[in-house]
Amino acid sequence: MTARAVSCGVVLANRRGDLFMCHATGTARWDLPKGMADDGEAPRDAAVREAWEEAGLRLPAADLVDLGVFDYLPAKRLHLFALCVADDAIALAGCRCRSFFPHRHTGSPTPETDAWAWQPRADMAGWCGKNMIRVLGSLDWAAIDALPEHAHVEVDASV
Repeated sequence: MTARAVSCGVVLANRRGDLFMCHATGTARWDLPKGMADDGEAPRDAAVREAWEEAGLRLPAADLVDLGVFDYLPAKRLHLFALCVADDAIALAGCRCRSFFPHRHTGSPTPETDAWAWQPRADMAGWCGKNMIRVLGSLDWAAIDALPEHAHVEVDASV
């Protein structure tokens, strides 16, 4: 049996019940900052790197809580980490994407994400896909909500 790929990501939650999400360019979907680990890269390090690449967030790796590995897609699992942050901890206007893919029609470099927002956990069906809804719905939200709150997350707005 072939091993399934594991994507590493971060659940950033605030006390209002919102999640920090990245808009996947060219889709209607919002997603967690997440992606594949580089060869030899630890899952936590990959999650921190992906948050920086997809949004410019400088997350405190040592403070991320390991939530475990979850079934996501038939060929992919998610290794998630969590951080509870204050409502205004992230300056959304400073977020920038640093990872690109070739545009399907032009081949031009296209950012993986093109917008960032706080999305309500109570309305996941309105902004994310069914597999992500299943994963997020399986998390222990009481434990995540009880994490110490970080007042500030640095956003690297440089291009």
